[in-house]
Amino acid sequence: MPAESGRLEALLRHDRSVVLAGLAGVTVVAWAYVISVSRKNAMGVMEMVPGMAMPQMQSWEAPELFLLFVMWAVMMVAMMVPAAAPLLLMFVRAERQSAHNRVATSAALLLLGYLVVWWGFSAFASLVQWGLHTAALLSPAMVTTSSIFGGLLLLAAGVFQFSRLKRACLIRCRSPMSFLMSEWRSGRWGSFVLGVKHGAYCVGCCGVLMALLLVAGVMNVLWIAALCLFVLVERIAPYGERFSRIAGAVLILAGIALIIS
Repeated sequence: MPAESGRLEALLRHDRSVVLAGLAGVTVVAWAYVISVSRKNAMGVMEMVPGMAMPQMQSWEAPELFLLFVMWAVMMVAMMVPAAAPLLLMFVRAERQSAHNRVATSAALLLLGYLVVWWGFSAFASLVQWGLHTAALLSPAMVTTSSIFGGLLLLAAGVFQFSRLKRACLIRCRSPMSFLMSEWRSGRWGSFVLGVKHGAYCVGCCGVLMALLLVAGVMNVLWIAALCLFVLVERIAPYGERFSRIAGAVLILAGIALIIS
């Protein structure tokens, strides 16, 4: 028994190392892309550059919409993959203890399911941004040109922090073990479905907050990093739920101030 226990712990350490290395690699690549595009945006290089998914700001058609989707999709990977790490690590332990051999493959499928949901959100966000651009509510830097519209976005995000939907989704996101126990699915397809379900809770928890990117700039890398940190604190900090409500009050006040200004 001690030998078997030691072997299991060694396998768990190996699995955790593989998963963490994979998450780190995906996150670093995504952030490198976001920072690179953000720099092009800051320099005013708005035309499409070979190898860069930066949509033209003059007239958006299907190719520009696709590039806009790519930009949002990679940005969601950079922001949300770190938030999925606690769930993935617990999933790895549960899979290994269930005597499954292809733990890394199952974990990758779970992450894929999680990201598919966020890529669906990215498609929706791209369409919304396209509409705002058509209505001349966005500047070439992808920032809202209306203080009233920006203030309303802040107000909406702040009010959402106090909603039942926010609380229900945040509880699920803050309790990955409880989520796994209630939603567990076996097999590769089950791992993918598990990721889709967790992604749905994640979008329900954080999707409205992503609208704040339109207030300070969709490609404002500091604002993106701040939102990423905000999501992590909400999920893993001991007083994350209280922090979420305090942040909601701050957003409401900021929205009112912006509208008045």
